[in-house]
Parts: sequence; structure tokens; C-alpha cells
Amino acid sequence: MGVDHHDAFVLLALLAAIAALLALSPFVRVPYPILLVLGGLAAGFAPGVPDLELPPDLVLVVLLPPLLYGAAFFTSLRDLRTNIRPIGLLAIGLVLATMVTVAVVAHEVVELPWAAAFTLGAIVSPIDPIAATAIARRLGVPRRVVAILEGESLVNDATALVAYRVALGAVVSGSFSLWDAGFRFVLGALGGVLVGLAVGWIVRQVRRRLDDPPVEITISLMTGYFAFLPAEVLGVSGVLAAVTAGIYLGWYTPELTTAEVRLQGDAVWEIGTFVLNAVLFILVGLQLPAILDNLEGISGWTLLTYGAAIGATVLGVRLVWVFPSTYLPRLLSRRIREHDPSPPWQASALIGWAGMRGAVSLAAALALPFTTDAGEPFPGRDLVIFLAFCVILITLVGQGLSLPFAIRLLGLEADAAGVEEEAKARIKAAEAGLARLDELVPEGWVREDTAERVRGMYAFRLSRFSARFDDGDDGAIEERSAAYQRLRRELLEAERGAVVELRRVGLIGDGVMNPILRDLDLEETRLDR
Repeated sequence: MGVDHHDAFVLLALLAAIAALLALSPFVRVPYPILLVLGGLAAGFAPGVPDLELPPDLVLVVLLPPLLYGAAFFTSLRDLRTNIRPIGLLAIGLVLATMVTVAVVAHEVVELPWAAAFTLGAIVSPIDPIAATAIARRLGVPRRVVAILEGESLVNDATALVAYRVALGAVVSGSFSLWDAGFRFVLGALGGVLVGLAVGWIVRQVRRRLDDPPVEITISLMTGYFAFLPAEVLGVSGVLAAVTAGIYLGWYTPELTTAEVRLQGDAVWEIGTFVLNAVLFILVGLQLPAILDNLEGISGWTLLTYGAAIGATVLGVRLVWVFPSTYLPRLLSRRIREHDPSPPWQASALIGWAGMRGAVSLAAALALPFTTDAGEPFPGRDLVIFLAFCVILITLVGQGLSLPFAIRLLGLEADAAGVEEEAKARIKAAEAGLARLDELVPEGWVREDTAERVRGMYAFRLSRFSARFDDGDDGAIEERSAAYQRLRRELLEAERGAVVELRRVGLIGDGVMNPILRDLDLEETRLDR
């Protein structure tokens, strides 16, 4: 079986372009989703590149579950609880407000049928935090802003896709009842949570009985599907099922896994989510030419007008919503004012401008069916997908590229809450280590010189992190720590070079070299801790 030379060349060129864009991203200081969208768009219009049309549901069912589960797994449950009110107002209130407002504009301006207009509103209502949080962390903004954006993006995916399912059902069936839609919305949400909890509990029971890193990590990668697919079969929210299972297992996993599983699993998940997001964002650009070919009956100027109208609506609704939802609850409730004082308006402005759309909107748009239950073409399918792409491009590229300027203009800076919290946790851990050492020394198997050496290590760690809370600290401890780290890196590099040289001259094989290099790498990785 041979490979067509033209197809092989096109695939090679696309892979090389993706690799080049990913490598370029840190140098130009532009988040990789923005570069991939622009690169995919350029590639889609390049001569010789075939039109790419994906089957409906492929992205939603194949790519989305692990992304949702992974995002939920690594989300801080404490941050969700702490910021439940602002996250809820954004992830539920703003999503529904955006859906309704976009539906009205799409019906009145674009002349889409009401059901299709509401479907479009649901598609473009959830935000994607990847570009926003990457920029926010790089430039330094208050930790709570990042926590709210991440929490919003997690919960609003579920809200938007439950609403999407309801709207899609109205289009496909050709009928709509407000009471029925409300009932299905609530049933889908509650059912998804219950399925997610059930799957999370079952996976927890299985994994606590395993001690095999590859198997455990594989089960972790598959858990998103274990939650998503049964929920979809039952007619409830697969998105909420995957998110709930992720939050549940993210809380319990430290008790279920070994250090080896955690180290390997974190690396696998980091690469896996990176690759899945890269695929999704490159698809945004590659899909657009095929969609435009199906809209030949509408002039380019009209399409641009429609896209600008929907994009402006999405931006405007978010900016209008953010400020009242931030300050009105404090105005109406003394309890909220006392327990959660008003944040600076700059923080609210940044949250209002950080509403980029991405993977979930793309997946939902591409999952639109071609026909209704009656066998008729889905009304305005290509136009809905085109408008969704316009919103993704306007928000991801426009807001994403302007976000660094907005952060500097607003004068926002990172707070010390995260650093102080980490230092306190490390002090607590060191104290626990010392306490356990004191318990073990009387047992007789701990040598006195070993105990003193370990006690000295913990004592230095306590002094180092405690100094971060001392306003009179002269930095001597940190300088000593930095000098030690530099020395250890030099020595580890010498060890590494010696081992590689032994392999080069044939005295040892890769089976001996690789475990030694791994141990040296682990030592170097934890040096700045």
C-alpha cells in the first residue's frame, strides 16, 4: 500500500509548520493557540491543501472528554469553593445572558431561525482560558483573577453545552417548549453530576487496588470517556459528568497514587492536553475554507458584517455583565461586603476583556448534525459554523494579542498570596518531617550521624522558607541556597557527562545509562524547591 506523494508532502508541510509555530511561540511571546489558529487559517487557503471536513461529533466525542477531565482534575477545589459566587455569576448567568443576546442578534440581523440562533448563542458562550491564563501568569496578575477565569471556563463549558443540547434538540425535532427545555436542562445537569460521581467512585476503588504506573495512567487518560460516554447514552450532560469525575478524582488521587505514578502521570497529562489543544486550534483555521465554499450564495461583505455583529455582541455582553455582577452583590449584601471586599475595577476590567473562545466552541460548532429528524438540512448549519469561527478568531486573536497591553495599561501586578501559601506549606511539611524523625530515632535503626544530617537539612529548609516572612531578612539564606543549587547543578552535569561518555565508549548500555540519567534529572528538578 503506497502513500500518495502529494498527500505525503502536504502532511509533512503541515506537521513542519505546526512544529515551527509551537517553537516560535515562546520567542515572540504569543500564546501558541493564537499562532496555531493563524497558521491553520493560512494553511487552509494555501494552494494544494485539500479541504478538511470532519464528521459531526468527532471532535466533541473524541477530543473533548480528556480535555474537560484533565482541566477539572488539576483545578483547585478550594479555589472553586472560595470563588463560587463570581464563578457562578459568570459561568451560569453570563453564559445564559450571552446565549439569549446572541440569539436575538442572530435572528434579527442574520435572520437565522430562532432555534438555530439559540444554538449559535450556546456555541459561542463559553470561554477558553488557555491563552488568557498563559498571558496572565507570564505578565503577573492577582492570583484570584486567574482562579476565577479558570473556574469560569470549567463550569461554563458544562452550562453552555447543556444549553447547546437543549437548543440542538429543538432544531432537530422541530419543536420547542420552555417548560420541557427547562426540565431537560436541569435533568441533564443533575444527571451528569450523578454519573460523574458514580464513575469517579468506581475508578477510585479500582485505582486504590493497583500498583502499576502504566496501567494507572492509562485508566486516568480513559476516565474522561468513562464518564462522558455513559452520560451521553443516558441523555444527560456528558460534559458535566467528565468535569465532576475530574474534580472528584483530582481531590482523592494524592491518596491513591505513588510518587512514581504522580511524576509520570503529570508529564503524560501535560503533553497530552498540549497536543489535543494544538490539534483543535489548528483545526479552527483548516476548517474555514471548506465552510466558506458552502456559503458562496452570500457575499463576502455580508459575511463579514454578520461576523462582526456577532463578535461585537459577544464582547459587549461580557463587558456589560462583569461590572454589575462584581459590585451589585456587595451593594445589596452587607455580609458579602464584610467577607469579600470589592476588588479594584482594574481586575474586573481584565476579567471582562479575557473572554477568548476556543476549543469547546469549536467542538460544539463542528458537532452540528447535517440533517434534522425530518431529513431536512440543518437550518443555517454552515452559517452558524462560520459565525462561531468568526467569534473564535475575533476573541482569540484580537483579545489575545491585546491582553498584554491591557494588563500593563490597567497596572495589575501579581500578588504574593501564592508564594506565601507555598512557603507556609513547605514549612509545615518540614516540621512534619522533623517530628517524624524524632519519633523514629528511638527505634534504634536510625544512625545518629544520619539523623543529624537529615535534621540539619530540614532545619535549613525551615530557616529558608521562614525568612520569607521576615521583613528584616537580608537575603543571606537565599544567597546561600542559590550558591548551593549552582554547585549541585555543576556537579550533576559532570556526573551526567561521565555516564554519557561511558555509553559512548561502549562500557555501558542504554539500559544502564537511562535509569542513572533519570535519577540525576530528578535531583536537578527539585533543586530550587
